[in-house]
Amino acid sequence: MAGNGTIVTEFVLMGFQLRAELQMTLFFVFLILYLITIGGNLGMILLIQSDPHLQTPMYFFLSQLSILDICYSSVIIPQLLETLAIDKTVITYECCATQFFFFTLYASTECFLLAVMAYDRYVAVCNPLLYATTMTPQTRLGLVGGAYAGAMINSMVHTGCTFSLSFCKSNHLDFFFCDLPPLLKLACSETKPQERVIYLLAFLVITTSISVILISYLFIIRAILRIRTAGGKAKTFSTCTSHMTAVALFFGTLIFMYLKGNVGTSLWEDKIVSVFYTVVIPMLNPMVYSLRNKEVKGALKKAFNRMKVSQVK
Repeated sequence: MAGNGTIVTEFVLMGFQLRAELQMTLFFVFLILYLITIGGNLGMILLIQSDPHLQTPMYFFLSQLSILDICYSSVIIPQLLETLAIDKTVITYECCATQFFFFTLYASTECFLLAVMAYDRYVAVCNPLLYATTMTPQTRLGLVGGAYAGAMINSMVHTGCTFSLSFCKSNHLDFFFCDLPPLLKLACSETKPQERVIYLLAFLVITTSISVILISYLFIIRAILRIRTAGGKAKTFSTCTSHMTAVALFFGTLIFMYLKGNVGTSLWEDKIVSVFYTVVIPMLNPMVYSLRNKEVKGALKKAFNRMKVSQVK
């Protein structure tokens, strides 16, 4: 443990601090969830690349979301598994800052990418005749590149503000990865100026993304209501429901975690919510898009049929 005059050069991740048998049970649970996450998202990417019917802007963005979910979960879950396996994990100051940077980068990129996907649905539903000319390959790459660029700026500022603080109260981080709330609790310098910048940026990223999503879906709903046939309404709405589900899951947990501030909060609450958006949501996304999307389900059936035919031969 660091004393009052000692500068922290490494952190001890305390994890969940449960009994040994519960720790090992959680280890295997999270390992299985991680393998499902990697397999499901890789499967989604390969399915989109291999099926000609899925070579559209919507599925291009979905494949980018799957890539993000693989990177996002891989920044956190291996560290979580190590902490569960050996109870406590020592992580250097530099590695902690690096993990924090990439975690913030991928989380911010996912915010922007979900907004881009909502805009894509708006163009597809409200301006279908202009969809192909609007969502060109150059436009798609530009939108994804813009999402990463905005996230990079946000991540650099977040990391700079957080690790400009002095950590000398203790080096025992009561969490399973280097996240903002537990790091702020270890700071012995004044945190208010950095917190203002960090939470203002988090507010801007989340509210900007949500605003684009809400405005896009207001126009989409208006367009759907103008469709005369019930079948046409159902078909159009079905292409949006999976995205709306992913948006609700991801932003709901982020809002709870980062826009509630750092006063009077329980780290156990933070741990549970963090497990949800770092472990569960990346695993659920491919399931949400495959189970609620007729085109993806059709592509999966064709892929399974091809596998059966190849086995027979």
